[in-house]
This record gives sequence, structure tokens and C-alpha cells, in this order.
Amino acid sequence: MSALLLNIAPGDEVIIPSFTFSSTATAFTLRGAVPVFADIRPDTMNIDETKIEHLITPKTKAIVVVHYAGVGCEMSFISSIASAHNIPILEDNAHGLYGTYRGQLLGTIGSLATQSFHETKNLSCGEGGAIVINDISYLSRAEILREKGTNRSRFFRGEVDKYTWVDNGSSYLPSEITAALLLAQLEEASSIQMKRRNLWQGLFDSIGPWADRRGIQMPHVPSYCEQAFHMFYLVMPSEKALVDLKRHLASRGVLAVTHYVPLHSSPYGVAVGRGECPISDDISARLLRLPFFTDMSREEFEVVVAAVTSG
Repeated sequence: MSALLLNIAPGDEVIIPSFTFSSTATAFTLRGAVPVFADIRPDTMNIDETKIEHLITPKTKAIVVVHYAGVGCEMSFISSIASAHNIPILEDNAHGLYGTYRGQLLGTIGSLATQSFHETKNLSCGEGGAIVINDISYLSRAEILREKGTNRSRFFRGEVDKYTWVDNGSSYLPSEITAALLLAQLEEASSIQMKRRNLWQGLFDSIGPWADRRGIQMPHVPSYCEQAFHMFYLVMPSEKALVDLKRHLASRGVLAVTHYVPLHSSPYGVAVGRGECPISDDISARLLRLPFFTDMSREEFEVVVAAVTSG
């Protein structure tokens, strides 16, 4: 929907961080756009705001930011660049629901934002997501796109006496069952977030001294950001150290996984996009995600901590 709202067309360029999931890019490549991959910061794993401006060309139609692990990108800096070049910002906020940047909720800063309710997210309905319209000029067309290209929403409001096909679109609405499952979690969002906050802080405090002694990088949250407590990861000193810890954890019954293969070095990314992102390559080879989920029991928590700190 975001790509349609931004009128993305073949040959257009969209700036995207390389360290993200393929969905961030396929929304635009499906419309024929060229993903221009930007590298990330080594501290937050977010798009490096200082690398964006030199990637802008006359063909650039959007700047996409991904709030990795629910920690906000440097939106003030990025917004100033976007404003200077009159380019809309799209926030991929799949990780960041309820996180904030300088007091503002993530997903409310760019012209548009997308939210995921996939099974791995803090709040889940199994599959699906939401679009957030912050620039009101996109709102009326967004209603049409989600209603299979019809003006059905206007009909329901009594603004027209019948509805008809007026634009492009698809079936973007959730089922009633999916929506009910999500609503129940939204009603418990504060409780869910508090559980995740406590678990995340417990992991950080328990693992921190061990990590410091071994030169292992812990998650970084700038003081002006409130994170969404979406995941917990470690950046190991080397790829070998990652492999060794992963094997050690597996021997203790603890599943730890790596994260994204950077899009710029993926087979399809090489074929359709462009950009060199050495920090993304480096981080990808050293980042390990630890078990972290809302209903993690105290026993499970202690098993994870004991397994990690004995590695």
C-alpha cells in the first residue's frame, strides 16, 4: 500500500537499509523500483543517517528507515535531509511499536509507517500488519486501496449513493478472526510491554558483566530513545566467536539464531539493487539473537543466562 500511495513506478529509486528483512524491499521491487542499499550504524544497527544524502538522485522517490530492535533511527537528521530534497520518509516500524524517539512514538514521524503483527512481534495476530498515515494527503486514497480500489468507505459514510471501482488496490483487510485476536492483545499491550521490559533488563543486567570481560557488544539504546523491547542480541568479537557460542548454547538446549543476510549481498539484491554496505556485512556475521519472548518463564530465563555466561 505504501508503494502504491507513493506512486512508485519502474525505474524509481528507494533508499533502504541493507540490514533488514526482504519485505522492506519487495514492497518496492514489485513495482519495478531499484532498491538503493544504505549501510548501518555499528551501534544501533539502524540506517547510518550520514550515508543517506549521497545516495539521493533525481530518481529517488522515498527514504525507508527501519527501527532495528525497536530503537529509533536518528529521525531529526533524516527528516532534515528528506525535507531539503522533498522526499517522503517511510518508517518500517515492524520492531518498534510503542518505542519513542525524543518523546515521539515511532511510526508517527515519517509521512507513512508500516507495522507488523507477525507471530514474532510483541503483539501478534499470526500474520498481517497495519499502515499508519501521518501525512493526511494520503488518507483518502489509502481507504480506496485497501477496499480493492473502490470508494466503498465513502459509501459506508453516506458520502456517495453507490460505490464503484475508482483506482488500483487489493484486499488488504484482516479477517474478523485475525482482528479479534489482535484486539485482545492490544487491550493487554501495557502488560505485555512491561513483561518484555523486565525480561530485557534482566538479560542486560545478568549478561552484561560477562559480555564486558569478553569484548562482546551489548544492545545500545541512546538516552533519547525509549526502545520497544522487541529482541535481545549480542554482537560477538568475531564470526568464530559467534559460531562457538551458538554451538555451546545448542549443547545446553538453548536456541540462538543469527539475523538478516544483508540485502545488498543477497542473490536477488545483487540482481535488482545497488550499494556497498561493509558494516552490514560485518555485523551480520557477528550478531546472535538470544531467546526472548513475552511468556518466558523464570526457569527459562535462568537457563538462558546460565548457558550464555558459561560459554
